[in-house]
Amino acid sequence: MDQIEFDRFADEYHDQHRENVAVTGEAPEYFAEYKIKKLRQAVDGDRVGASHICDFGSGIGNSIPFFRRHFPEASLTSCDVSERSLALSDQRYPNSTNYLLIENNRIPSGPDAFDVVFSACVFHHIRHEQHAMWLRELHRITKSGGLIAIFEHNPLNPLTVRAVNTCPFDVNAKLIFARDLARSLVGTGWVLPRIRYNLFFPRRLARLRPLEDKLHWLPLGAQYVALARKA
Repeated sequence: MDQIEFDRFADEYHDQHRENVAVTGEAPEYFAEYKIKKLRQAVDGDRVGASHICDFGSGIGNSIPFFRRHFPEASLTSCDVSERSLALSDQRYPNSTNYLLIENNRIPSGPDAFDVVFSACVFHHIRHEQHAMWLRELHRITKSGGLIAIFEHNPLNPLTVRAVNTCPFDVNAKLIFARDLARSLVGTGWVLPRIRYNLFFPRRLARLRPLEDKLHWLPLGAQYVALARKA
C-alpha cells in the first residue's frame, strides 16, 4: 500500500467517491452501510464474537457510523497506512474508534487481538504479490475462531470495471477475481473460505433488492465478500 498516494487523495476522497457512484443512484453512505450490514449478517450466521473489530484500510472513516449502529458494543480499531486519512477520520468522528498507523508492512498490534477483521475495497490497491503478506499479518492479529471479511469489486461486472477505470483514486488499482482471493486465504492459513456476491440492483430497481441474498452465488454482482475463519 502506498502511503503517499493515499495521503494525496485523502482530502478529496469523499467528493470523488460520491461523484463516481452517482450513476447507481446511491450515495457513498449506502454502500458503506451495506457492507457493515453484510458483516453483521456473517457474524451472526457464524456465531462469531465481535467484541473487538479491526477495520483494515479504514481510510477517512466512512464505515465508522455504521459500525457504531450495527455493532454498538464492539471496540473498533481503524488502521491505515495514510496518516492524513486517519487524521481526517478522527476529525469527522471524534472518540469513535481506536487508531493504528500501519508502518513498515506491519499492523502495530499484538497477536490474537481481534474477533473480526474487516476490509472494504482495499486489496485491489495492494500489489497482488503482497496479498499473501497482508493476509498473514491479518491472520496474526485475529483470535482463534475469528472471522475475516474482505469486500472487493467484482472484475466480472462490466459496470464495476468501468467505475474503477474512471475513478481518480483507483488509477493504480488492479481488481481481484474472487477465486484468486479465496485461494490466497487458504494459502495463508485461513480456513472455510466462501464467496458471496453482492449489489446486483441499482436504485431504480431497488424493489428487487430483497432477492440479493438468494443471488449470492451468482458472479455478476458489483462486489463480493470473501469470508474465512482462523482455525
